[in-house]
Amino acid sequence: MTTDTADSAAAAAIAPAADPSFLQRHGQAIEYVLIPGAALAGALVVFGIFVALFGKNPLDLYFYMYYGAFGTWFSWQNTLARAAPLILTALCTALPAQLGMVIIGGEGALLIGALAATSAALALPWAPPLAVQFAMVIAGIIGGGLWIMLAGALRQYRGVNETISSLLLVYIALAILNHLVEGPMRDPGSLNKPSTREIGAANMIGTIPGTDVHWGLVFGLVAAAAAYILIYHTTFGFAARVAGGNIRAARIVGLSVGKLIMTICFLAGGAAGLAGMIEVAAVQGRTNANLAAGYGFTGILVAFLARQNPLAVIPVAILLGGISASGGLLQRRLGLPDASVLVLQGIIFVFVLASDALYGRIGFLKGKG
Repeated sequence: MTTDTADSAAAAAIAPAADPSFLQRHGQAIEYVLIPGAALAGALVVFGIFVALFGKNPLDLYFYMYYGAFGTWFSWQNTLARAAPLILTALCTALPAQLGMVIIGGEGALLIGALAATSAALALPWAPPLAVQFAMVIAGIIGGGLWIMLAGALRQYRGVNETISSLLLVYIALAILNHLVEGPMRDPGSLNKPSTREIGAANMIGTIPGTDVHWGLVFGLVAAAAAYILIYHTTFGFAARVAGGNIRAARIVGLSVGKLIMTICFLAGGAAGLAGMIEVAAVQGRTNANLAAGYGFTGILVAFLARQNPLAVIPVAILLGGISASGGLLQRRLGLPDASVLVLQGIIFVFVLASDALYGRIGFLKGKG
C-alpha cells in the first residue's frame, strides 16, 4: 500500500461522512434524521420569534420548555405519561401509511376504544380485576379497530377518500361519546361534568413500580416494537409495503389488497383504541369529555415526524409529550396560554410538511460534491 492510499483510507476512516460511498449507502437514513430535525429546529425558531413579539424572551421560552419536559424527574414522568397515548395514536397513522393511506382518525378510534373499554368494565362488576382489565384491553382494541376499519372499507369498496372519511368519523365518535355520557351511560352523581360510572379503583392498571408513570407506556413500547417487526420482518409487512409502493403491481402479482387494507386499518385503529382504554384505566377512571384531549391529532404529527417508522415513533412521541408537558410551566412562568404549545405543534406540522420536498434532493447526502 502506497503512502497516498494509506492516507486516503485513514481520512475516510476518520471522517466517514466525507466518503462519497458512505453517503451513498447511508444518505437516506441520514435524511430521515437530519430533515425532521431541521424542521423541528426551524419551527422552534419561528415560535420563539412569535413569542418575542409579545415581549417575552425566546431564551426563557426554550429554557422553560426544556425544564418542564425533561429538567426534573417529575417532568420526565409527566412527559412519559403523555407519550404513552401518543405512541399508540401515532401507530394509527403510521401503519396505514405503509399501504399509501393517510388515516387521520386516531382521535375517533381513541374515543370509541375508551367507550368500549368502559362498557366492558361496567358490564363485569363481579369479575376479578385482572379479568376486567383483560376485557377492557380486548374491547378497546376491537372498538378502535372496527372504527378505523370502517374508513378502510369505505376506501376499498366505495372509493371514499380515507383521509376525509377518517376525519369525519372523529366527529361522529365525539357525538356518540357525548350522547352516551350525557344519556344512557351517565352516572347520576356526575353533576357538573357528565361522565359514566367509575370503573373502580381495583380495575385501574396502576403505575410502573418506583415511578408515577402508568403501565400504558409499556403497552405503547410493546405495540411499537410489534408493529416494527410486523412491517419490516414478516411476509405480511413486505406485502403491505409492496402494495403501498404500487397497488396496481400488487394486484397483478396476486396480492389481496383489500385484505391488506382491512387488516392494517383494524390494527391501526386497535392501537388508538388501546390508547383510549389506557386513558380510562390509568388516568380518568371513567369516560367523559376529558378524553377528547387531542392525543389523536398530535399522534398524526408524531407519525409524520417519525417518517411513519414504528420504532422512530417512540422518541418523537417522548419529544412531543415533553412539549405538551411544558405548557403548564410556560403559563406560570411566562404568562403564556397553556394552549400555546398547540400553536407550536401547528408550526411544527407546517414545517414538516414543507420539508417533505427536500427528501432525495440534498446533493451532499448522495455522495455528490
